[in-house]
Amino acid sequence: MTQRAPFRRVPGHRPRLLDLYCCQGGAAKGYADVGFDVTGVDKDPQPRYPFAFVQADAIAFVLEHGAEFDFVHASPPCQHDSECQRIQDNQHPDLIAPTRAALESTGRPWAIENVRGAVPKLREPVMLCGQMFRLANYRHRYFETGGGFTLDQPGHPAHLVAQAKMGRPVPPGHYGQFVGNFSGVDLARKVLGVPWMNRDGIRECIPPAYTEFIGRAYLSALADQLPALGVAA
Repeated sequence: MTQRAPFRRVPGHRPRLLDLYCCQGGAAKGYADVGFDVTGVDKDPQPRYPFAFVQADAIAFVLEHGAEFDFVHASPPCQHDSECQRIQDNQHPDLIAPTRAALESTGRPWAIENVRGAVPKLREPVMLCGQMFRLANYRHRYFETGGGFTLDQPGHPAHLVAQAKMGRPVPPGHYGQFVGNFSGVDLARKVLGVPWMNRDGIRECIPPAYTEFIGRAYLSALADQLPALGVAA
């Protein structure tokens, strides 16, 4: 079994982040904004992904290369636990447990993200909401962390703004849901901070503000550990 590696930092080195199941790169953008050198992996081509990209099976790739990175983020496909997919009786693989096992084998800090329906399978997840980052949207996402990295739960502001009905145009004074075959791609790009994405990417993406928060927490934890490791900042 791979032993847990200490956080590490080399002067002048940008921490390397592996973005598994990367899709169009919402998570990647937040990490990049706080200084990570990001590489995305997805089984499907992702021509809109804005960073280095490898087309490969995510679990196979992290088992072979995960230890080469400083931090690993994984967003296993959420369709297995999506309420919409259950209503339609669509069948999708459940990749949370095998992804976790692969991440644990790397010895690196990591985060797994998923939707509300997956919460029973996540270990002490932290919930992030657009209201925490002053986005005109709710979009709850849940993050399990490991490999020596933990995340504190931020306060959750009340939901005081009504949401447009799913698939309908967003009326003034409402938030859009931006899921399924939603209306208002340009508005969604602006609200979520993903101007390069199309509808397919937006409907499942993590707003970059969420992973910017996680990335900052990781870098803060790293800085706190440097004296104990005898490393100069």
